[in-house]
Amino acid sequence: MRFRHARAAWADRAKRHTKDSTDSGTGGSGTGTPGTGRSGTARRAVLVGGAVGLGGAVVGYGLTRTGDASAKAPTAGPAPVSGRPAVQGRRALLMQVLAHPDDDLYFMNPDTQYALAAGTPLVCVYVTAGEADGVNKTPGLPPPPADKNAYSSARHQGLRQSYASQLGLPIFTRWNESSLALPGGHHAELNTLEHEGRRIELIHLDLAMHTPFRQMGVPALWRQTGLRLATVVPDGSPVQRVRSYDHEDLLDVLVGLFEHYRPTLVHTLDPDPDIQVSDRLARIRDSEQPGYSDHADHTAVASFTWAALARWARTSGPDGSPEFSTVAYRAYYNRHWPDNLPRAVLTPKAAHLVPYGGSPEWNCGNEAGCGDYNVGGDRPLRNRKRWVRSTHYRHPGPRLALTETADGRLTAYGVLGMRAVRWQEGADGTFGEPSDLGGGPLAPTLGSAVLDDGRLLLLGLRFASVQGLGGANTREIVLLEQRAPGGAFKAWTGLGNPEGVDADRGRRIGVPVAVTAPDGRVHLFVRNADQGISTRVRETGGVWSPWRNLGGGQVQDGLTAVVGADGEVHVYAPGREDVHHWTPEGPSPVPGMKSGPRVPADAIAVADGHLYFRPPASPALLAPAGGAVSFPGYGPVVTAGAHLLGRALDGRLRLVHRTTGRHTTSTTDSLDGFVLHGSPRRGPVAAGLTPEGQPWLWRPDPSPEASGTPGTPARKV
Repeated sequence: MRFRHARAAWADRAKRHTKDSTDSGTGGSGTGTPGTGRSGTARRAVLVGGAVGLGGAVVGYGLTRTGDASAKAPTAGPAPVSGRPAVQGRRALLMQVLAHPDDDLYFMNPDTQYALAAGTPLVCVYVTAGEADGVNKTPGLPPPPADKNAYSSARHQGLRQSYASQLGLPIFTRWNESSLALPGGHHAELNTLEHEGRRIELIHLDLAMHTPFRQMGVPALWRQTGLRLATVVPDGSPVQRVRSYDHEDLLDVLVGLFEHYRPTLVHTLDPDPDIQVSDRLARIRDSEQPGYSDHADHTAVASFTWAALARWARTSGPDGSPEFSTVAYRAYYNRHWPDNLPRAVLTPKAAHLVPYGGSPEWNCGNEAGCGDYNVGGDRPLRNRKRWVRSTHYRHPGPRLALTETADGRLTAYGVLGMRAVRWQEGADGTFGEPSDLGGGPLAPTLGSAVLDDGRLLLLGLRFASVQGLGGANTREIVLLEQRAPGGAFKAWTGLGNPEGVDADRGRRIGVPVAVTAPDGRVHLFVRNADQGISTRVRETGGVWSPWRNLGGGQVQDGLTAVVGADGEVHVYAPGREDVHHWTPEGPSPVPGMKSGPRVPADAIAVADGHLYFRPPASPALLAPAGGAVSFPGYGPVVTAGAHLLGRALDGRLRLVHRTTGRHTTSTTDSLDGFVLHGSPRRGPVAAGLTPEGQPWLWRPDPSPEASGTPGTPARKV
């Protein structure tokens, strides 16, 4: 679809399909000043605590307030090893927890769409009503009167229109609408649609974005004690009365939703956005919170989500602790760094915002409005904020670390339920059940290094504490060291934080990467709060040096640490205008780089001294020291031996031989965080996690016409 005709095309479809139902929705990512619409009941609820009843059709799921005192305790030391197998997911389910309705469309696609197209059931939880200032403005027309209830309803409708189209249905397809009973007597609006075995559920908690009192919203609910935040009742919603939440209410509701749905994959937002200094006018115009590169609602909702996930991960049923993987997405960060989606990927992503934006001319059956009129058509592509033009991860890197035994069998290490786990390949070529290695709550990406004697080091970024209401909110780098090659591990060890005791700066650090130098020392690197890198070094006797800031930057996370042909340690990272390079002594010029385009959109791959990366908004793969490689796609690539692995433009994995150009493509869409292992015995092996939280292996035949299937779990079923 050409975007200058996008709105007209959707309008034509709209005329062919109408629906007679009352639809309602949450709000978007923009900020605004308090409006003067129908918010009197919301104001009273903030004042008196909102202890009112609810009406409408109710779907009761038996979600109850969590009463386990240990589950409410603040996160303490690393979780010990339980010795039990990790619980295996019985079915894939993707749950997304969002602040506003368009957060998924702007920041999580194309990943969400790929998962949905592959048949993974989708549940989206929208925390705020997204009513903003209540003005649903159509560009080029005078703004209408502020009406928060109507604006929220219109944006709910826009979401339904977008997701109906993503299921291949007419945009005004009727959804099943009901009221979902939640812990603590709360209710949420539940919209459900199913088509050809694919199912979507949209859950709207509808907490107010703004109130007349000190702009109180979810950020204040996260930080301050003694507050209650009222809900908004969107026009036409099956939830008919205002209620209010305190801090613990929202945590209980999120944990209750996790317990009921038991997602195997959770998408959420960035709890620790970069420090970003902007002048006041730019900050207000770009909707960013003071000092940081994101909307305050995004950060607060992500903080609630990670705290709820950590609490849920500590629960234990008859089969053990819950098993799930996590992905956190950057948001307003996107406008500060090079675009990383080529047009072939960007165009369908932006197209999902066309039915979400809708039009006041549409006859959608929702009297309050047919979408967020300031969004849609080609406006996301014309918006100078450029949010839609990238998809960035808060914790980039492989989701599995692979090692190989002497007989060629693989062992995989990853994070499930925010804890480290290990899978071991059996004689039949499949992985057995995962064993729990503890250490949680961990970010989803592990670093690793192999010592000279063959023992493995695993390194993680740990949510040492995730407390609101003025409590500790800290991160640390943690280490798990193997006692003997292929054997058991010692206890988890904390390696601290390169930002020292400054907890706010310490939240901004990246995921650890490590490499073992020829002299046996292990070099650990972490992106720091200044967006340069810091390091610690493990001596051969096992003693770690203090943290040292190597300076340099500013760079994105997703560091690449290698031992070069010169026998020295090198670190590479993508900056705003160039590739950045360090040795253990500090920043240095990039070796072997020729003149020409050298702005990377994502992480740098390195093989035999050659660098590979994609330029901004381009499907090309550059190798500045030796020319381009024919590998159209998007996102970073990884290397092993003579091969490159990355995403093709259709989202599938592709393996390319670096010198001959021979390639083979997978038959299913890839997930983020894949890894490539060069097996001396069995050739290249790609690996990652399925939406079920199970490892897949793809052993491709790198001949020109071959293909493989990475979506099949490499384990006994």
